[in-house]
Amino acid sequence: MNAAQRTNEDQIAIWNGTAGHAWVETQDSLDRLFKPFEGELVEAVAARRAQRVLDVGCGTGSTTLAIARRLGAHGTCLGLDLSEPMIALARTRAERESTPPSFICGDAQTHAFAPASFDMIVSRFGVMFFADPVHAFTNLQRAAKPGAALATIAWRSEAENPFMTAAERAAAPFLPELPPRRPGEPGQFAFADPDRVRAILESGGWSDVEVEPLDVACTLPESELDTYLTKLGPLGRVLGAVDERSRAIVVEKVRVAFQPFVHGAHVRFTAACWMIRARA
Repeated sequence: MNAAQRTNEDQIAIWNGTAGHAWVETQDSLDRLFKPFEGELVEAVAARRAQRVLDVGCGTGSTTLAIARRLGAHGTCLGLDLSEPMIALARTRAERESTPPSFICGDAQTHAFAPASFDMIVSRFGVMFFADPVHAFTNLQRAAKPGAALATIAWRSEAENPFMTAAERAAAPFLPELPPRRPGEPGQFAFADPDRVRAILESGGWSDVEVEPLDVACTLPESELDTYLTKLGPLGRVLGAVDERSRAIVVEKVRVAFQPFVHGAHVRFTAACWMIRARA
């Protein structure tokens, strides 16, 4: 077994374990929080007049569902994610739709897509977790029709996203077991370097690669902040194993770290991302 396969197993374990179940539990909140990004991708599909769309790393299906609604009877959208609990929820949500999308539980890096079957591939925060990103984008390029469009959104750097790292920075002195973030490794900020992103896509067979800053104002009800900081991210993955007294101390310290983002009844921050576009 090579290193890439081991890393894939790590991601499968994470997203079928605590992290995947946390996203299912907080689906409503996360859908509202990230709705502006959903809108960006729906409009990108509409502008391209795409009819067969693949949503990579679709999670619980919000973006896939929104694209399917926009396409209506004139197209199809397929959502793919390696998290079984998230795909299960996505399928349940699709049952309520008049023109439902389809969902597959699988790894976009290795999934055997039918060749040249999509005229657009999109992703909202779903492409930063590949063990071998060049292989993944090569696989996606094979699944794309000639001239098909790619539109994906990924996070920029940790430094530009202090909200996203506030919890682990505050908790680190109390939880040495928190997993460190390493530049370039699969994870939230793996695509922080735009030059690396361009090199990955070009090596994967994509052309006309554009990596443009996308800054989006995000809002979360203050009443949902405790759930957000205790369930999600690296802190959420380890906090469940901490004893009650230590957990209370960590949550108190982390809550203080989020105060700069609290404005009355709402939590506000700017999400610093890339809009990544390319052509097959």
